Amino acid sequence: MNNFDITNLEVKAKELRKKVLALGLEKGEFHIGGCFSEIEILITLYDVIMQEEDKFILSKGHCCHPMYLLLKEKGYNPQIISHPDIDEINRIFCTTGSLGHGLPIGAGMAWARKIQGKPGNIYVLIGDGESQEGSIWETIPLAVKHSLDNLVIIVDNNKLQAFDSAKDVSPMDFKKIFESFGCYVIDVNGHSFLELIMALDKKVPGKPKVIIAETIKGKGICFMENKPCWHAKIPNDEETKSAYVELE
Repeated sequence: MNNFDITNLEVKAKELRKKVLALGLEKGEFHIGGCFSEIEILITLYDVIMQEEDKFILSKGHCCHPMYLLLKEKGYNPQIISHPDIDEINRIFCTTGSLGHGLPIGAGMAWARKIQGKPGNIYVLIGDGESQEGSIWETIPLAVKHSLDNLVIIVDNNKLQAFDSAKDVSPMDFKKIFESFGCYVIDVNGHSFLELIMALDKKVPGKPKVIIAETIKGKGICFMENKPCWHAKIPNDEETKSAYVELE
């Protein structure tokens, strides 16, 4: 684990939200709600937790702009497109966009490492709405059966999906479900760097680890928070000015 300062991480989260907003406006396409809910998770992974031998998969691939910016900060040059294409040189290890694919691929990577005796963890970030995909739940029994303790699943539980609340579409008690399969589950505040770091750093031999990150969609901009309409909406000029003021 890298050295960290919580205050600096919190400042960086605010700055990253501003950069994501600017990038989305420049490209004319982005999923700002889900991007903002995952900011602290991604900063924790890239700046504190992950080592060179680790791999990260953004299974909720539509929320890729923060990942691109963090990779660029570290000297990589990912292609800025609406959903990630595999580009291992620039540390994008999986093509994602069609929901439900990143976790099965990540579990396969983790299993291969177990067989080959290779070090390093596979971190996969999935969305709560994405978890309605059957491929998520086809993967978990395999991960448990093969004791994939090098697989870390993070659920961005912002409780909203494209047009509605997740519970009104398909309610799920993530902790209960993942535990019933035999995973080790930790529930955290997904905007608390300290809670995220402690959960991600915890060693759990013999079981895949699942972190349920309780987050707010649109976090950081009050008129976007917890509003399904900001799943993929572009702010107008007045909204943009208001957003930048709030992020100062």
